[in-house]
Amino acid sequence: MNVSIIGTGYVGLVTGACLADIGNHVFCLDVDPRKIAILKDGGIPIYEPGLEGVVQSNVEAGRLDFSTDIQASVAHGDIQFIAVGTPPDEDGSADLQYVLAAARNIGRYMESFKVVVDKSTVPVGTADKVTAVIQEELDKRGRGDLGFSVVSNPEFLKEGAAVDDFMRPDRIVIGVSGDDNGRRALASMRELYAPFNRNHERTRVMDVRSAEFTKYAANAMLATRISFMNELANLADRVGADIEAVRQGIGSDPRIGYSFLYAGTGYGGSCFPKDIQALTRIARENGQTLRVLESVEAVNDEQKTVLTDKVFARFGKDLSQHCFALWGLAFKPNTDDMREAPSRVVISALLRAGARIVAHDPIAVEETRRVLALDFADAPQLLDRISYAKSPMAAVEGADALIIVTEWKAYRSPNLERLKTTMKSPVVFDGRNLYEPAIMTSAGVIYHGIGRNSLHAAG
Repeated sequence: MNVSIIGTGYVGLVTGACLADIGNHVFCLDVDPRKIAILKDGGIPIYEPGLEGVVQSNVEAGRLDFSTDIQASVAHGDIQFIAVGTPPDEDGSADLQYVLAAARNIGRYMESFKVVVDKSTVPVGTADKVTAVIQEELDKRGRGDLGFSVVSNPEFLKEGAAVDDFMRPDRIVIGVSGDDNGRRALASMRELYAPFNRNHERTRVMDVRSAEFTKYAANAMLATRISFMNELANLADRVGADIEAVRQGIGSDPRIGYSFLYAGTGYGGSCFPKDIQALTRIARENGQTLRVLESVEAVNDEQKTVLTDKVFARFGKDLSQHCFALWGLAFKPNTDDMREAPSRVVISALLRAGARIVAHDPIAVEETRRVLALDFADAPQLLDRISYAKSPMAAVEGADALIIVTEWKAYRSPNLERLKTTMKSPVVFDGRNLYEPAIMTSAGVIYHGIGRNSLHAAG
């Protein structure tokens, strides 16, 4: 099938590359000539494990093209995926300007029936707005007779595992209208996704608004589990319980399960923070308060300060004589994404308290430099107090303490004896509970986890 993808960001590039990989001819459009130049030269503008190889092999096979030519993009694809950004406005609502601009271009240039797919995460009712914009452009041209249908097909991709998530989906949600054009669009979407349903049917067909809502509801549930466990972890520290034992105890209940029950320093990234804000905004616009989700967001904001609260409790509020090693900068492993990353909160608090930081991350250093320049626009001189090490052990040399923010695999089994002798003082603040407190204590390391500081934990 001929498919056009509007937007070569995280969602658009993964979608385009993976659809090309199953035999479709995919045309990827982006208005940023820099991105297109990178892609045409064989690179990719984002970090995602396995994606570069998929892109290169399909470019070489002639199934994947990149361009800034809007008219050519509209002409190419019978199915037009809109996969542009929907950043939050100041009031927390999703900004639809890029989605509607893409829709307007489709209406401006289409000459045959099009299936227009909202792949971006968008508020309930967005498909109606996209439909109205396309119809308006067609009417301007005197081509109001041209048929089209707007479909909701939300993405469920985890950064760091996006290629595998796309190629082996647990569900494919398709929201369509009930008219003839909607039925025609559904037939096209079923044909497109048929290769993913050979083992068993993964497609969930519903009305458009329910599909739009499903994406927000899924992320809201996962974010709620994270904040719930983080709040319990903080209580566990106070009452002398071990949150890891609690996690295993409740996770063994099949009604609960183990996923998204790890205590830590809070969630970040491009999805959870933005989607929770957007959903609570949608509720307020419809006369409802989502009290649970407002609390989820508040708990998460506070959780990002838990590590530095522990640091201040041990070293005091004036950190001008102290140096800290920081392991992990990206909001999660296997990505360089720094959006809403807890490390930014930690770095800000430490630098503004006078500390020096030596940080390590396998991937995200350059992106960190970029976002910190924005975070410290009011005090750029403070960035002179942060440097970046080429290895985890190089970061801890002479450090007063080690702070772990991201659970990269490279951090899971450090040489504890070397860690203790390399550091100025063997103190570890583990924001991801990578280590067993008893093992760290027996190795002579002063260990501070999240909800794992029980004096009564079993051996």
